[in-house]
Amino acid sequence: MNSAFTRRARITEIMMTLGFREENRYFRHPDTEFVVEFPPGPLGIGKERVQQIDEIETATGVVKIISPTDCVKDRLAWYYHDNDTECLEQAVLVARSKVIDLAEVARWSAAEGKGETFTRIKNRLLR
Repeated sequence: MNSAFTRRARITEIMMTLGFREENRYFRHPDTEFVVEFPPGPLGIGKERVQQIDEIETATGVVKIISPTDCVKDRLAWYYHDNDTECLEQAVLVARSKVIDLAEVARWSAAEGKGETFTRIKNRLLR
């Protein structure tokens, strides 16, 4: 058995004991609308690797999460490449509620070949 499968099996086992159920690559819990994902590394958004992982202190420990800027880029990747308008709306919600580096999102969008599309939607991302 390969080690990636072993790690995933262990994650699944632990999440099940916590009341989560696995759906595709996500874990859902009946007490929340949020899903949990354990993506294989290294994390990437479009053609680039994620460079920054933020840490949030909680009462039960530290949660590692991508930055708001990378979250917007991730949601826009789905919009740019799969025309997923729900992901565009999620990018707008994050951009309006968190501080993001709009110049970085513009640079990344251009590198993805979507600079013109970014220009069209840029105003939606502004607070």
